[in-house]
Amino acid sequence: MDYRYVGVVTHYFSRLGVAAILLDDELYLEDWVLFNGPHTQFEQQIFSMQINHQAVDQGLPGDEVAVQVDDAVRAGDEVYVIVD
Repeated sequence: MDYRYVGVVTHYFSRLGVAAILLDDELYLEDWVLFNGPHTQFEQQIFSMQINHQAVDQGLPGDEVAVQVDDAVRAGDEVYVIVD
C-alpha cells in the first residue's frame, strides 16, 4: 500500500469530532486517508468535508478543510491519501 502526503491537522474540535486540515495536495470526498502522528495512527474514508461551513467534494492545495473523523487527532498530525 502506498501513501501520498496531502496535509497536516491544524485543529481538532473534540465536541464535533472534526479535524481542520491544511492541504498541500488535493483531497476528495470518499478518499481513504491515514492520520499519522506520535500518538495517532488510523485509517478512514472521508464522508464529510467542508470549507467555510459549506459542503464540498474536493479540497485543493492551500485550502483548509474540515472533515469528520472516526477518532481523536492532534494538531501536527500528518494526513496521507492511501493510493492503491
